[in-house]
Amino acid sequence: MKKVVLGSLMLFVMLSACTQQVKEEGWKSLLDKDLSQWRIYQSYVLTNDFRGKRPVDADGNEMAPIGFDKNLYGVFNVEEEDGAPVLHVQGKAYGCVISKEDYKNYHLRLKVKFGKQQWEPRIGKAQDSGLLYHSVGEPGADYWLSWMRSFEYQVMQSGTTEGNSGDFWSIAGSRADIKASKNEERDAWFYDPDGEWRTFSGFCGTKDYNSPEGEWTTLELFCFDDKSVHVVNGHVSMALKNLRYATREGEYPLTAGKIQLQSEAGDIYYKDVEIREITELPAEYASLF
Repeated sequence: MKKVVLGSLMLFVMLSACTQQVKEEGWKSLLDKDLSQWRIYQSYVLTNDFRGKRPVDADGNEMAPIGFDKNLYGVFNVEEEDGAPVLHVQGKAYGCVISKEDYKNYHLRLKVKFGKQQWEPRIGKAQDSGLLYHSVGEPGADYWLSWMRSFEYQVMQSGTTEGNSGDFWSIAGSRADIKASKNEERDAWFYDPDGEWRTFSGFCGTKDYNSPEGEWTTLELFCFDDKSVHVVNGHVSMALKNLRYATREGEYPLTAGKIQLQSEAGDIYYKDVEIREITELPAEYASLF
């Protein structure tokens, strides 16, 4: 009898391990101690008087951006927590890490936690960063002269009226259709699954779903064809369709590209950055469209 019980227990353990392996099948980690799957790009150390123009030197000449692969001021550092890599974005210089690969039709997940250190021009404001997806072209195409054309899944600390994690921001001409209603008190549009579809080429806000201060917040991004869904701690914060960008010549689909994680004048931590390919949106998210 003991042999039968022991054999059954071993079979259960083996089946549980196989189930876990199947569950996690397809996930690829994007973060290691060497940032081997990313390139660093830095633009400038910006100050409170920045107004969307290139900074100038003491002689009034426009300054070139810091550029690729330099990591000036040690802005991007990989630390370790419980044996796993954590990307610490210190924030002094604006810029980002950019994935070396392009991605299309995927589920991305990661965890984020906000630090304390701040720099101009965001001293006294919420810690701010962003997950930029379907990134194309060259860095510096945006107002802050720091990022590629893309769609921003905002990553922002709670506690202010500036915005929340999961907001949509347009970067360098990107636009999307989102169900939204206007908050008259804030004079701003917010995601509303019962609202009407509207085109946004700027900002659309969401509710605050961040974890309590000091704890990790789980962010998920689902992208399939011309649609995307932002999910914060299991809550749908934004559903977008007709992902595209606009030029003087017209509008064009934008459904694939690189991933950027921003450095934006405050320190922030990222870990468990993983991605897997999908062949359709999960039913619970497909129903949003």
